[in-house]
Amino acid sequence: MVLNSTASMDDRDQPLELVDLPRPVAEKGEILIEVSACGVCHTELDEIEGRAPPSMFPIVPGHEVVGRVAQMGEDCHVFSPGDRVGVGWIYSSDGSESENISSRFRATGRDAHGGYAEYMRVPEAYAYRIPDVFSDVEAAPLLCAGGVGYRSLRLAGLEDGQVLGLTGFGGSGHLVLQLARHLYPTSPVYVFARSSKEQAFALELGADWSGDTDAVPPRAPHAIIDTTPAWKPVLAALLQLRPGGRLVINAIRKEDADRDLMAGICYEDHLWQEKEIKTIANVTRRDIAEFLPLAAAVPLRVNAQTYTLESANEALNDLRRGHLHGAKVLLIKTNK
Repeated sequence: MVLNSTASMDDRDQPLELVDLPRPVAEKGEILIEVSACGVCHTELDEIEGRAPPSMFPIVPGHEVVGRVAQMGEDCHVFSPGDRVGVGWIYSSDGSESENISSRFRATGRDAHGGYAEYMRVPEAYAYRIPDVFSDVEAAPLLCAGGVGYRSLRLAGLEDGQVLGLTGFGGSGHLVLQLARHLYPTSPVYVFARSSKEQAFALELGADWSGDTDAVPPRAPHAIIDTTPAWKPVLAALLQLRPGGRLVINAIRKEDADRDLMAGICYEDHLWQEKEIKTIANVTRRDIAEFLPLAAAVPLRVNAQTYTLESANEALNDLRRGHLHGAKVLLIKTNK
């Protein structure tokens, strides 16, 4: 499935086209992956609608990729043919600790062809072994929603016993909640979500409290992680933070629909008393490499709704309309 140009999905609700492309060949330092599953992420909507436009067209989207090694390029020694591997948002970079903000950062499915396809190639250094405890469908959302969720939790600076808030409860939020329960067992976790179904799902997964986006929780959080594409949760979260608290915004881009709400920001209510805002910029190899074993140790419960590759446009429209209960994953059937 390829994207040939950017446009609002209000005007074009079938943005991806099913095409036949030549099978890729792994070059030096690369592996070729026969894809079995690929998660559907909100960042794909940002790419399609031009908020985070691809650097080339046509482009194959998809950056939550699981499959098996089909070919090894020259100088590849970590994996073997048949090994099950995954690829996340980071396709390649400079390898430094801050590679997520390097000018050499390349994103899977934006700067290089991704996983909405039967095959994809990737530098071997940016592929990860998938723990056996997860199926292909369960593993796919871990490569982005999970990995970047883990980065969000690290940057929140939480200590065990402190209160964590999560605003938005989709593909990433439902994983971060479980991970927080594992890493910070005595910390209350509060979930802010606009949907009553999401609120109920949060309680089912172990949240101590759940309520609407602008509801007042039992205690003021020390940190809140925002995974939404909107601006209202940013204002609401800043209002609920305790003095010295930190808001971590886990989003590549925010949409414009409610942007005007930010004109109502009040310094003394939203920002004063040393409140902090930290934004997530992409993800590093370290984040994914550390997160996958942790996810297996919990083990995380991954909720996913599946679609065929040919139904990728349907999955994107469901995601855009907020039809969420966990994550969305494409099943890829290879025509050898």
